[in-house]
Amino acid sequence: MVMYQRLKNEIQEKGEIMVRTDSGEERELHLHNTEFLEEPIAKVEGEEGTHWINLEKVERYWIHEDF
Repeated sequence: MVMYQRLKNEIQEKGEIMVRTDSGEERELHLHNTEFLEEPIAKVEGEEGTHWINLEKVERYWIHEDF
């Protein structure tokens, strides 16, 4: 459940993050379109519809930053 809490904290702090799951799927999570449900599930409303992501399956995440 470590990744769930880490991602939840990052979204609260940064407003958005990108994630890649163990199956290679990439998603952009924003504060306004991501709902953290019962661990480890997050519900993400995207352009392609609603997605439920098991956040414990996230292998990598990164943050968009302007330099």
